[in-house]
Amino acid sequence: MGAMSPWHWAIVALVVVILFGSKKLPDAARGLGRSLRIFKSEVKEMQNDNSTPAPTAQSAPPAQSAPAELPVADTTTAPVTPPAPVQPQSQHTEPKSA
Repeated sequence: MGAMSPWHWAIVALVVVILFGSKKLPDAARGLGRSLRIFKSEVKEMQNDNSTPAPTAQSAPPAQSAPAELPVADTTTAPVTPPAPVQPQSQHTEPKSA
């Protein structure tokens, strides 16, 4: 009862095609593949960063240095012009028939 038979898989595939449509499924699969490739490359990059040897604790402690400067945000901004006021449109009325 724990394993799904081929008929179960066929029904699941049919429901997925009905829900998402046959045109969107290739795009979704392509996007999922790209996401997985990016994820794997980032994980590999993190593992490479962690594998670099750390400096040993036996060396002399570094001299006390001044704290590093933080980047300063750019506070210069261009003046903001307010949007033009919206003019109410005249309502179209049909002529009254006699």
